[in-house]
Amino acid sequence: MPIPARSTAVADRTASVVYPVPERWQRTYVSIRGQNGEGEEIPLTALRGGSWPALMLQPGATGLDLPPYAVHMDESPNLDGAMVRGARASARQVLLPIFVYGIDRKTLRQFKAKLAGALNPRLGYSVLTFIEQGGEPRRLKCYYVGGMEGSESADASGFTWVAYGIQLTAADPFFYGDTVTAASWSFGTDQPFLGNPFLPITLAKGTVSTGSLTIENAGDIEAWPVWEITGPLKRFKFTGPDGTSFGIPTQPSNTDALPSGRTLTVDCRPGYKTVSDNTGKIYFPMLSANPSLWSVPPGTSTAQADLLAGSGTPTVKMTLHPRYLTY
Repeated sequence: MPIPARSTAVADRTASVVYPVPERWQRTYVSIRGQNGEGEEIPLTALRGGSWPALMLQPGATGLDLPPYAVHMDESPNLDGAMVRGARASARQVLLPIFVYGIDRKTLRQFKAKLAGALNPRLGYSVLTFIEQGGEPRRLKCYYVGGMEGSESADASGFTWVAYGIQLTAADPFFYGDTVTAASWSFGTDQPFLGNPFLPITLAKGTVSTGSLTIENAGDIEAWPVWEITGPLKRFKFTGPDGTSFGIPTQPSNTDALPSGRTLTVDCRPGYKTVSDNTGKIYFPMLSANPSLWSVPPGTSTAQADLLAGSGTPTVKMTLHPRYLTY
């Protein structure tokens, strides 16, 4: 009995193949700036200036992509494996191999002094800046912890050059851009809110308003907003995408919870978590029970606003600084 078989002829598909063309891409620009980012910027990749080639970042840098994570798990004596309770990013450890080359001994000493001044942690943190071709700068705040002690061995230094393995620690392991998302809204005039209408309504004095807030977070992970709320408001409540909320309820005496002329700043960022007005008054005791200064997840999300204006024109402003996992 004959066995059926496929044809062995090979079709000519050469004409339909489209080969990708790589895009020409410039080298990544890297610099460091000390004294809490207010010192002199020291380029580590751009060869410029009269003392070429100055300081150069060598191949072998580490710790510049995903930060380390600590995964917390619980084990049970009666079950296989473990149960994951959560994960958090740990401090980022960065290693920068830097080659310092002067045209003479004097120039080398000047470069070393400049680099030491930018890394001195007693003067504040250092800011590493990374810029890709046509991209937004990404900045990482770091503290120097070692690597510039110096070595006079033949493979580590010479009369006009020296090599270091700079070790840095970023307590905040995430990169930040220069773009801060911000929007303001007045209770009489609609203004853009993060690229979308803040609330599709207009408030009259003393009327209740509820509405959805479409929020855009361009970063890779959650970010915490900073709210600036100007009175008068009898009460307000902001509910985040995760369902948690914060706000001030109606006062027993029916007075304004936030008087006219006062600006209440609600800073939701970790390490801050403050609720105070422009006079220094603390509003934490006035918040509703179990308040949560919630974060905004990456991408597009929806929050809810519930406000009762007093006799005036309150305003709301929110700023959001996106965070990134890598540069």
